[in-house]
Amino acid sequence: MAAFFELRKFVAPEFVFGEGAARLAGQYARNLGARRVLLVSDPGVQRVGWTGLVEQSLRAEGLEVSLFLDVSPNPRDFEVMAGVERYSRDQCDCIVAVGGGSPMDLAKGVGIVSTNGGHILRFEGADMVDRPAPPLVCVPTTAGSSADVSQFAIINDTARRLKIAIVSKAVVADAALIDPVLTVSMDPKLTAETGMDALSHALEAYGSNASSPLTDLLALSAMARVRTHLLRALAAPGDLEARGEMMLGSLEAGLAFSNAILGAVHAMAHSLGGFLDLPHGLCNAILLPHVVDRNFEAAPERYLKAAEALGVSARTPKAARPKLKAALQDLARQAGLGQDLAGLGVTREQLRGLARNAAQDPCMTTNPAALSLGDIEALYEQALG
Repeated sequence: MAAFFELRKFVAPEFVFGEGAARLAGQYARNLGARRVLLVSDPGVQRVGWTGLVEQSLRAEGLEVSLFLDVSPNPRDFEVMAGVERYSRDQCDCIVAVGGGSPMDLAKGVGIVSTNGGHILRFEGADMVDRPAPPLVCVPTTAGSSADVSQFAIINDTARRLKIAIVSKAVVADAALIDPVLTVSMDPKLTAETGMDALSHALEAYGSNASSPLTDLLALSAMARVRTHLLRALAAPGDLEARGEMMLGSLEAGLAFSNAILGAVHAMAHSLGGFLDLPHGLCNAILLPHVVDRNFEAAPERYLKAAEALGVSARTPKAARPKLKAALQDLARQAGLGQDLAGLGVTREQLRGLARNAAQDPCMTTNPAALSLGDIEALYEQALG
């Protein structure tokens, strides 16, 4: 049978998209049977008022709220375990996460451990979670991580200085309340980094050897949206139409990668981010052109279509390949992310260790090109600058 009809599954949470979605948090938590909610957020999101908005919605439904804000970018394993302790101490029965990928990933980790016991790091890998987590509602405030709709939780193993991936249906939210209004508070740097994260999700899902017709449809649409609206959102932060289009692109990319998985960009970014505590979207932006160029020869016709979605004009894969790499580098530069790895403090001596960790990341299994340890190290070296 043609590859087009290979068996695939698709998992997605219930989601509400549009202005005012965040205000439904209390209603959704109550409908899920909640009485005491662990509200996970971070100090930055609290300062701009989105945490309070959701808390007000929860309390309006008569729910008790325990607020947990001890979340770092690249959430740490010990922060997850502190959240588990708070969840247990306050006898919570539901989790609501408000913020970007970090609060949502931490909330997923808390849910896993709360029902399965043990330490969060023992769930590393795919399908390692036996018992369902407590009800989870996600309210994203960035347009890029897509943690609100994905089967992934990314946690920083602080002892190994490595970001681990937990991939399981157990970490899929029961509801995602996706409100573009909440993204207008992002500063330009965060807007750019999360936007390039969304683009990386879309490109890697489209190139993945586990892609399907549905994930392809979503990934191509997401690429076009990010290409059209990222710079516009940067130029006019209050442009709600541009913010909404970026949020929709993030949603499409998230649904695509959650089901098609990712590739070497994310495997390498996880290794980098864990070792040097670097912003995930920035790592993706630097690595993406080099990895896509390397993967091009493994799936030239697919990357030709990706290039078209990104506005690259070329009739053949041979003509498209250098233009696609240049277009990705140019978009990152225009978004203010024109750095290289050397500028972030990465040294040549660290590349072999980074490559070893990346080679073990679950995302590497769906990369379209089979990459040796030497190949991965060479890609890091190209991105070094």
